[in-house]
Amino acid sequence: MTPDISPAADALVELRNVTFGYDERLILKDLSLVVPRGRVTALMGASGGGKTTVLRLIGGQHRAQKGEVLLDGKDVGSMDEAALYVARRRMGMLFQFGALFTDLSVFENVAFPLREHTDLPEALIRDIVLMKLGAVGLRGARDLMPAQVSGGMARRVALARAIALDPDLVMYDEPFAGLDPISLGTTARLIRQLNDALGITSIVVSHDVDETFRIADNVIILAEGGIAAQGSPDEIRASNDPLVRQFVGAQADGPVRFHYPGPSIEQDFGENVSEVAR
Repeated sequence: MTPDISPAADALVELRNVTFGYDERLILKDLSLVVPRGRVTALMGASGGGKTTVLRLIGGQHRAQKGEVLLDGKDVGSMDEAALYVARRRMGMLFQFGALFTDLSVFENVAFPLREHTDLPEALIRDIVLMKLGAVGLRGARDLMPAQVSGGMARRVALARAIALDPDLVMYDEPFAGLDPISLGTTARLIRQLNDALGITSIVVSHDVDETFRIADNVIILAEGGIAAQGSPDEIRASNDPLVRQFVGAQADGPVRFHYPGPSIEQDFGENVSEVAR
């Protein structure tokens, strides 16, 4: 099921034998993966599988305890603060639920990274912001405050902010969470269209199988600190791996158990527990 993607391919992002954990909890163990340039790669899997952790490692919020996290061949984990700041200018991030600045207008939210990372004149910043808002259909909402826009509109404002600096890489952390079907479909379509129109590389972390599979070129399923499966959406759907089938089919029980491990019923209720209690 492994696609024709190797470390020798044209990768914008590559993780090589990465291990990372929080305190004594190991999240990623000797993980290696490749994100090809110009394509939409989906990171999926059960909650707690390390998807958002991968994004944080790429962005430099965390540093791998072992291995390398490469952006265009350069190890993010070994960068000093100045180099990391430069690298982040090449990245856009759409946080879960948008994470807009509530005291800034729609316009000012999108302008923020331009003012933070560039010395562009205000006239040019205005033009760029209006173009980015136009790309997501919200040029007319420029003067609204975040509290005045819907959840779907807020997600689109956040997307305009993520592409404000014309990044090489855009990372999406649960971009479809909490959206109604119309907003969800609009957001998914924008991710695909902007990826292709701007020639960027996209990493989408999502639990929405159907919508993510519609826009992804490559899907990576993370489990138990590594890769359970990877391939095209069609290849993932055809997988016979029990964990992959459970995830794609939204099955309540399987390798990811419904019941949290604990004492047996006999231990909790006694040897003569009735069948009803079972």
